[in-house]
Amino acid sequence: MHLNGVVYMHDLLEFAIENALELGASYAEARFEEKQGISLAMKNGIPEGMEILSDKGIGVRVLVNGGMGFASTNVLTKESIAETVKRAVKLAKAASKLRKEPITFSEEDFHNVYYEVKMKKDFRDVSPEEKLELLKKIEEEVTSTNVNVPMRYIAYSDHVWHKVFMNSENAKIESLIPRVSVMYNLVVFENGQMEQAPFIQRAFSGGLELIEKDEPWERAKREVETLRKIITEGKRSPEGKVDVIISPEVAGIAVHESVGHPYELDRIMGREAAQAGESFVKPEMLGERIGSEVVTVIDDPTIPNSWGFYLYDDEGVKARPRYLIRNGIITEFLMNREYAAKLGLRSNAAARAINYNREPIVRMANTYLAPGDYSFEELIEDVKLGVYMVSFNEWNIDDRRYQQRYIGREAYLIENGEIKHPVKRPILEITTRGLWSSVDAVGKEVEFYAGTCGKGEPGQGVPVWMGGAHARLRDIPLRRP
Repeated sequence: MHLNGVVYMHDLLEFAIENALELGASYAEARFEEKQGISLAMKNGIPEGMEILSDKGIGVRVLVNGGMGFASTNVLTKESIAETVKRAVKLAKAASKLRKEPITFSEEDFHNVYYEVKMKKDFRDVSPEEKLELLKKIEEEVTSTNVNVPMRYIAYSDHVWHKVFMNSENAKIESLIPRVSVMYNLVVFENGQMEQAPFIQRAFSGGLELIEKDEPWERAKREVETLRKIITEGKRSPEGKVDVIISPEVAGIAVHESVGHPYELDRIMGREAAQAGESFVKPEMLGERIGSEVVTVIDDPTIPNSWGFYLYDDEGVKARPRYLIRNGIITEFLMNREYAAKLGLRSNAAARAINYNREPIVRMANTYLAPGDYSFEELIEDVKLGVYMVSFNEWNIDDRRYQQRYIGREAYLIENGEIKHPVKRPILEITTRGLWSSVDAVGKEVEFYAGTCGKGEPGQGVPVWMGGAHARLRDIPLRRP
């Protein structure tokens, strides 16, 4: 957006806030968002067309008499903004009459900040044809393996996400974050059997150089070769109580589902009960032990080039690493200003919205199991009988986020400290407390995996990373199909 456009947008946001205060709001915020980008897809080697993303608008949120109202518009004129503010104020007044207690926001320090993520290779300067070559490269590497892959879906997307946030407490935050992603879904069919690598995504905040450095074509090639190996060499998994080594990928889904979601304070306080479920966690559990001393789980939006990257959330609060579990102890919940105020705390900048027409709600960003002191060799050397679960095809968790199941895709038998043949579909069923209490050692190296985290009504899928280090779980029950 050119300079005059930016100045005009700032004027519109200021106009929205002033208008809301004149209509009786005790607090007002306005958030401009614009996304520009493209996406491409290829199925079984045939391009499926190109989609252009071009979207912008303004969302307004207000507090009136302790009630909250939100409204948005994609018509960027003062007349439309004035009508949007009126709707938000009207909704807030109506909501205030239905509330048993007024909504208040936590006290925060606000800043006037501009930040952006720089691209070494700006994808806006790269033609769609050249981007399609990335997908062709993945297709060629997969088909060069001579593995029978009858279904190959490969997709590319990029966009630049421009935001300007202002509120009646003098916050002014502007950001420009480019995001780029490659995703593939591959089905291998050999010897009358099928194995699948479902919708694996490699995604970053930054330029095209990050995809090129990541080499997703090499990853896809290894994936189909591994799937064939599972079919041709895989044996039944051991059952009963064994040791399990979980990879960063499996650790990532476990921390996301059994730590991140149940530690969202809006879910803990009951807002999510009818939408996405409840939480086994209660506010009074702060300071309680939930895992062994080697378990630390962090959610950190500030990791450079991460898929879930931001430096200020969508309430204008400065982001920082959130230590959800530190040395096995519950130390922090994910909070926005509304729910932080309920506990007399400050927000830890977990308010996110996927677009201008969605309200910011409590979300994760990049959630991971923090590294420990062990090399991978040290993790497996004294395992007499166990399974190394490298990846998963399926996970399930109850709506309180306590009982859960992870079904391995790539997994191997461990016998007397050595990794042996592949095992098929080991099933890890365990409680959240049982899972994190059984960890006795954590690896040194951290890896991340991209995902889209869903929550809210209407739904909001936000970009996140999940991952961490390898972890060793001692003497836990394993099942097989």
